[in-house]
Amino acid sequence: MARDSLYGERIVWQGRCRAVTVPFTHKVVSVMAAVVSAVTLSYALVVAKSLGVPVGGMVLFAAWCATLALGAWRGPLWWRSQVEYMVTDKHVIWRRGRLRRSIETRAISYALVRWNQRDPSLGDLVLIRAVPTGALRRTLSLTLHDVDVPDRLWALIRRVEAGVPLGHGDRPLAQRLDPGERVLWSGSPEGSAWTARRGATAAVGGALALLFVRSLVRSVPTLGRVLRLHALPPWLAAVLVGGAALGMLLLLAVSVGVAYAAVLRPARLARATRYFVTDTRVLIRRGNEELSLDRSRIAYVIDAPWKKLHDVFLVLDGPQARALAPSGAFGTEDRDDALRPVFAAIADADTVGAILK
Repeated sequence: MARDSLYGERIVWQGRCRAVTVPFTHKVVSVMAAVVSAVTLSYALVVAKSLGVPVGGMVLFAAWCATLALGAWRGPLWWRSQVEYMVTDKHVIWRRGRLRRSIETRAISYALVRWNQRDPSLGDLVLIRAVPTGALRRTLSLTLHDVDVPDRLWALIRRVEAGVPLGHGDRPLAQRLDPGERVLWSGSPEGSAWTARRGATAAVGGALALLFVRSLVRSVPTLGRVLRLHALPPWLAAVLVGGAALGMLLLLAVSVGVAYAAVLRPARLARATRYFVTDTRVLIRRGNEELSLDRSRIAYVIDAPWKKLHDVFLVLDGPQARALAPSGAFGTEDRDDALRPVFAAIADADTVGAILK
């Protein structure tokens, strides 16, 4: 059997991205940059034709935005098309040409599976290691993008015999357990807390909405006066109106998106979340995301009550790296909506604590 050239270990699995996809964030950046480029170019055309003013700087900025849009859209496809993944006896390896990243199998604290919404047999497998907090806090994770049946691959990494139901994201999580694994407790969050970041995001969304209303109130009369003067040819007037409309739509879309992320999305994520504690693992399913944590990695269980509900934080332990923060995520992602080994807003915290302790 083949061996890895870096560690000299036996390769038990090797693969690539089965279908390269563009992340949602990159799509948003690409669309926004393309709109800004179109708006800037339309204004540059109107200014150059009507006033005869040099617009080289505006054209250069529009070209830069167009390049950014193209890079955000095509960059991930080019980058991921040459990436290879390997699982050896002791390591999981990410490789692209001479670039390599690896993580020890025994050091993996938990894994995230993000299923592809279009293809339920395809998804990302994120391997995360718990690291200390404070001055030594850092991000230590390895992502295998667009791999086939990621939950089966995670079972291979854990050295567990894969069950037949694995490999389909549409199947309920409780039906894709390890052979002989039993569910001891199940629950779901009964609310979503308002954090400082969520409040700040909502305030930003409100400010952007007010900015949109103010800009709309001021721009419409101004455009009306310009058009009534008949100083611009019809095609140039259409370019001016189109550029202003695109700018207003972009501002409206950004304000609505920010407000949705702060107000509606956390509640929707809470309704889509389900917690499971089995005799060997802690499992969390939220929409198309799944978290799998071996119970042997849990060092402490911290109960943080708020109002009539409780947040149960799982403090993880790893080789030479005990995570001493109650956050449970240990620097993997700083977003409030990142999926972490935390049971948020549950009422039956005593039963969960008794099982896990």
